[in-house]
Amino acid sequence: MSFNFTCAPRTIFGEGALEIAAPYIADFGKKALIVTGKIITKTGLAAKVQDVLSVRGISSVVFNDLPGEPDDKMIDAALSVFKSEKCDFIIGLGGGTPLDTAKAVAAMAVLPGKLSDYTGKEMSGDFAPLVLIPTTAGTGSEATKFFVYTDTATDAKLLMKGDALLPKLAVIDWTYTISSPVSITVATGMDALTHAVEAYTSKKANPVTDIYCLDAIKRIFKYLPAAAKDGNDRTAREQMALAAYEAGVCINNSSVTLVHGMSRPIGALFHVPHGISNAMLITECLRFALDGEGAEERFAKIALEIGEAEKSDSTSAASKKFLDALERLTKTLSVPSLREYGIDLEKFEASEEKMASDALASGSPANTRKAVSKDDIIAIYDRLRLA
Repeated sequence: MSFNFTCAPRTIFGEGALEIAAPYIADFGKKALIVTGKIITKTGLAAKVQDVLSVRGISSVVFNDLPGEPDDKMIDAALSVFKSEKCDFIIGLGGGTPLDTAKAVAAMAVLPGKLSDYTGKEMSGDFAPLVLIPTTAGTGSEATKFFVYTDTATDAKLLMKGDALLPKLAVIDWTYTISSPVSITVATGMDALTHAVEAYTSKKANPVTDIYCLDAIKRIFKYLPAAAKDGNDRTAREQMALAAYEAGVCINNSSVTLVHGMSRPIGALFHVPHGISNAMLITECLRFALDGEGAEERFAKIALEIGEAEKSDSTSAASKKFLDALERLTKTLSVPSLREYGIDLEKFEASEEKMASDALASGSPANTRKAVSKDDIIAIYDRLRLA
């Protein structure tokens, strides 16, 4: 047995985490670029971060021109501000878009050329120091060496990677998630669940990430419905923040599989939030993977862990109980179909060939415990379209 396990050098978790983190942040320089969204700016949270920095003698500038999921134009705009303002380090504050944008800026502040030059390559170097502060419970970006962006020239959603993209510091204050609306809570929560399930059933799974995966899955099945029902449920919010972090650690080391591979093209072409496209796909993708090498045993183990199966159940019966539980969860959370979301189904069908090619090119489907062909992916897209 051999495996490689990496994680962020320091993570501070809990209520008041920002104040605890302040002395560590002060080590990164005298001027910060804060990458965030306009909504977070309006809540006053960006100003709170600036105040904490100011007490430590650190000046800062806010970049919040992020109208959607990250693309190369947004990243270039943020990078321009980082350079023109002569910033020393970067703080990503918000959901997946600000955090992924911050990672891209940290890298491209040092690397030559264009971001697209590094497609399919390991991004490495002495990047600008990076602090990530999530305000949603789901993306796990604060724990990973990955980011995703859309190349506007090709309409392809690209996965970038490199150990140097891990933040120097992750600051997770679960109270920042309390204001998340139901739609964001569900989307990010389902993203976290997809991370944990895919990492557990990936070819790259290892004994350490297995522990994190199963713990995250149990927390999410128990607490995501509660957080969606009552956003002020402090226990549910805290547990979901922890589960999202655990799931991020999982994909950082065991990667994702078919669901994410197929989800990214839907997001790029039809602008469906990443967590929702994952949720649309997860049951069909896992049902496809069920007869892959060792997959059934792993699905059965999940069913036992979440209390959906008995030890007396056969592996086959238990694995199907997990898929049934997953389907019930998506219905409880009102995850929409493609049709219900309002996607143009004719355009979707016409795009399936390109989406399948992009999914395979991402590399994620290759981590599935069953060989995946382009025709397999198109067939799953078809089932989604016809549902």
